[in-house]
Amino acid sequence: MIRNTMIAAACVASLSGCVSLGPKVPETLLSLTPTAAPAVGSGTIGTIGNALVVMEPAAEARLSVTRVPVQIDDANVAYLKKTMWIERPSRLFQRLLAETIRARGSRLVIEGEPGASSQHLSGRLLDIGYDARSRMAVVRLDAIKEAGGKIETKRFESTVPVAEAEAQYVGPALNEAANAVAKQVADWVE
Repeated sequence: MIRNTMIAAACVASLSGCVSLGPKVPETLLSLTPTAAPAVGSGTIGTIGNALVVMEPAAEARLSVTRVPVQIDDANVAYLKKTMWIERPSRLFQRLLAETIRARGSRLVIEGEPGASSQHLSGRLLDIGYDARSRMAVVRLDAIKEAGGKIETKRFESTVPVAEAEAQYVGPALNEAANAVAKQVADWVE
């Protein structure tokens, strides 16, 4: 019995260096957390026709991955070492934006694709990363507001200084910049 246990343990130990159950998890996973959110128990009532549908913004390939981009110069992009988003940053930003607008409590806000509603908020996420030249976290969005057949566009941006190009500094700065842009968009939508 003891001999079988020892043999099994030796086999498992010898295989541990050969078997991988998934990609190596980075030291830091980043998310976006809203600074403004609805109170627990609060809610809104409305119809799908009057709801504001917040859609996931489009993003170019360098932002459509879970790695955090670092703009080295006008033509070169790297990615922050040992750091990843928990999911696509455009999806994280969609949720943050919807929560920020919901926190105002003045309208029904849903996340998703355009449907029967006549009010849509979409756009293109131009940047959500670290700029090595300026040592800033940068969030930039071209927003598109559609309501009652009228379309309006506006560019929003926020930058936050970063002490070092390390996840412990870049993550909070990106969260702060994303919340600032979400607040600007919420002000514009209202």
